[in-house]
Amino acid sequence: MAALGPQFYADEAQITAAARDQGSFNLIHIDTMSKIDVYVVWRTDFGATQLARRRPAHVGSDSPLALYVTSPEDTILAKLDWYRQGGEQSDRQWRDVLGVLRVQSSALDRVYLKDWAKRLGLSDLLSRAIKAAEHL
Repeated sequence: MAALGPQFYADEAQITAAARDQGSFNLIHIDTMSKIDVYVVWRTDFGATQLARRRPAHVGSDSPLALYVTSPEDTILAKLDWYRQGGEQSDRQWRDVLGVLRVQSSALDRVYLKDWAKRLGLSDLLSRAIKAAEHL
């Protein structure tokens, strides 16, 4: 909480619960009212890979906070996994996947995506998402 400083609102109880349960919590940048979703990395091979592939980002203008964000490929895979776990019902997760595929299209590491989709049992969803994104 101290490292976030006055530029951000965060709920300490949510942060503690996320760390304990490998869940998520939100940060809100006060000046812009931008919401940041923070996910605690799972203790799995995929979680370790996500952490290793993270990318630096800076948030805030006065004294920017250095953060790390997941790669587009890992965002796609995580959202496909959440979509599957939710019974393939979440329009939000599906739209997010299609949006990342569409925006990042040529920059995506498709070999990495296909490899991890296979490992995570998501190959069918990834194929369906790629086809759907191409027709947007």
